[in-house]
Amino acid sequence: MTADTIVPDTSLIIDGKLTTLIEQGELDAAHIIISEMVVDELENQANRGMEIGDAGLAELQELQELATAHDIEITFSGRRPTPEEIEMASSGRIDALIRDIAETEDATLYTGDRVQAEVAEAKGIDVRFFEQSNDVSFQLMEYFDDDTMSIHLKQNMVPKAKKGQPGSMEYVELTDEPINYDDIDTIAKETYEKAQAAEEGLVELNMEGATVLQIGDLRIAITRPPFSEAIEITAVRPVAKLSLDDYELSDKLKQRLREQAEGILIAGAPGHGKSTFAQALAEFFDDQGQVVKSMEHPRDLQVGPEITQYAALEGDMENTADVLLLVRPDYTVFDEVRKTDDFETFADMRLAGVGMIGVVHASEALDAVQRLIGRVDMGVIPQVVDTVVFIQNAGIEKIYKLELTVKVPTGMQEQDLARPVVQVRDFETDEAEYEIYTYGEETVIVPVQEGDSATSKTQELAEKQLKHQLQQYVDHPQVEFEGQDRVKLYVDEDDIPHLIGKNGENIERIEDEIGLSITVEPRDTTLKETIEAEVEEVGNSVAIQIGQEFAGQEADVFRGDEHLFTATIGKNGQIRLTKQSEMAGQVLGAYAANNLDIRL
Repeated sequence: MTADTIVPDTSLIIDGKLTTLIEQGELDAAHIIISEMVVDELENQANRGMEIGDAGLAELQELQELATAHDIEITFSGRRPTPEEIEMASSGRIDALIRDIAETEDATLYTGDRVQAEVAEAKGIDVRFFEQSNDVSFQLMEYFDDDTMSIHLKQNMVPKAKKGQPGSMEYVELTDEPINYDDIDTIAKETYEKAQAAEEGLVELNMEGATVLQIGDLRIAITRPPFSEAIEITAVRPVAKLSLDDYELSDKLKQRLREQAEGILIAGAPGHGKSTFAQALAEFFDDQGQVVKSMEHPRDLQVGPEITQYAALEGDMENTADVLLLVRPDYTVFDEVRKTDDFETFADMRLAGVGMIGVVHASEALDAVQRLIGRVDMGVIPQVVDTVVFIQNAGIEKIYKLELTVKVPTGMQEQDLARPVVQVRDFETDEAEYEIYTYGEETVIVPVQEGDSATSKTQELAEKQLKHQLQQYVDHPQVEFEGQDRVKLYVDEDDIPHLIGKNGENIERIEDEIGLSITVEPRDTTLKETIEAEVEEVGNSVAIQIGQEFAGQEADVFRGDEHLFTATIGKNGQIRLTKQSEMAGQVLGAYAANNLDIRL
């Protein structure tokens, strides 16, 4: 073969470099051998809706169109890769097979992959390496102006943008005409090429139907069928960069940030300025002489060069945390904390001694606290998160501090009910607004209220836990509180021995677990009021119509003096039974005989 015979690898095809060289007249009369490995890899990626595959196939089509005019011979060589070779593509298996073709054909390997070029040189293969060019058209930027936070393009829809500042955005149309398939497809492909070519560009995610890119301060998401029903491009950038001084923090809060806050959650709704505040806080700690890093997926915080931004290592933030625990920063910004795994990683790093700043979506300040319940052990919540900052309309709306103490929860009285309690306090006033504690088997968050309202809430929790414990022994017990720590249970007389247990072991165990003194008495149904009711068949059900004014109450259903069952009246004022059940038959029979009583 002559020196005019070349074998391009996948990187050069995707980059569009070959067509550029042909148009410049550098490859006239050349013989281009394209590996079937390249074609199959691009086809596979295109079928999965990945931008990289579409860009490569478009380049191959353009090569064919240019070949005749420039006297270029294009042939395809080799075999298709096996499934195992496709699996090993990321480890260089397909690159090795492309090098084999160049070596066999005595051709020059054209590549934009530096590692591929260095391996070819080491093996004595003639190779030409092309640095990625930054001179790529970038039409997407034409939609932006100084006030634009995000651009929203969708096939066959009018382009739109969000303009303004965090908390005061307008969603506006940018043109009168919808964008068609060809135009949005072109923008998507050149945007992908720009991310590959630009020094500040990065392909964060490239999956079936979804690509996420970072170009400078732009975060761009491109979706295609089958993931979305049409091509869509969303590009977001920050429109404001503030310092902590711009938030007019109280001296008290500044002191807490400098000296005490080490587990911080920044919460707020989308578009209200959470990330902007996180950036300001990160740079505040950096200015204080602290070592600050970030964990982001994708990386879109606009911070100074002193703050290193880490992505998800091999797609997993837990791997990133492992590296950061070796680096040992003073503070790490975790943007964004969403899934249970994220909260667990956040907690692990904080408990290992790293100061943590987490960004979470929340519509209320309390929502951020509630996200911790069930994901972090209750007793260590204040060690993991000691401060919650709620952002609304680009300003600080609420600040909570979390503290652990041992006390009797608000609304309870007996000293033996004391337990670990996490108090959620308004930072500026120091007033407790909520308490988190374990009641029975459940961790609850309860508003701190005074007087009867606090007692009522506590009794509601106690009754819920008590009924949970009783369900294995009796059906529909009536619970009557006689004080903060004493209740009277009314149950069917036949169920009392089973509930008490041998030598009282069942009821004693329940008392110990709930922290209440329990008295058990037989249910006196004669004292209840008898209510008239109608019975009708509705589809596959038998409905006892009692009345919506009784919704939520427990009703005893009798056939004469015989107690059939107890049930809770539904929101629609009915008790429903499956028509095929034995109980439904008894109800219908009693109703027909005018012998059905409902007692409340």
